[in-house]
Amino acid sequence: MKLVQKEITLSTHKRGFHIITDQIIRNIPEIRNIDQGFLQVFIKHTSASLTINENADPTVRDDFESHINIMVPENEPYYKHDYEGSDDMPAHIKASLMGASLQIPITNGKLNMGIWQGIYLCEHRNYATGRNLVLTAWGV
Repeated sequence: MKLVQKEITLSTHKRGFHIITDQIIRNIPEIRNIDQGFLQVFIKHTSASLTINENADPTVRDDFESHINIMVPENEPYYKHDYEGSDDMPAHIKASLMGASLQIPITNGKLNMGIWQGIYLCEHRNYATGRNLVLTAWGV
């Protein structure tokens, strides 16, 4: 059994949905040594999230941002948690809806994802700094 765990800090991204697949692969080259296993990606934040979706057409990412803002609008009078601005509580709700971790199969030293799939950082804050991810790969 091979096991490796790393914590990385992503560069700062503006609010929206950003493909980070290549950054993850670059930061954990040890997956090349795993024939069958898994990569878990965990984000250590409560106002950003992770998901897997379309990696080719950037309008998909724009549509995600537009739709989630309709689902979870800012400036609602019932929000009490707004210490860091109008995007504060909505960012927490969006992060819970999207999720904090992903598990991706590793096959023959590569992430076994569909041809049109990419890993997204879902940045829900207007002014966020670099986000920290814990990458854990294991397998044989």
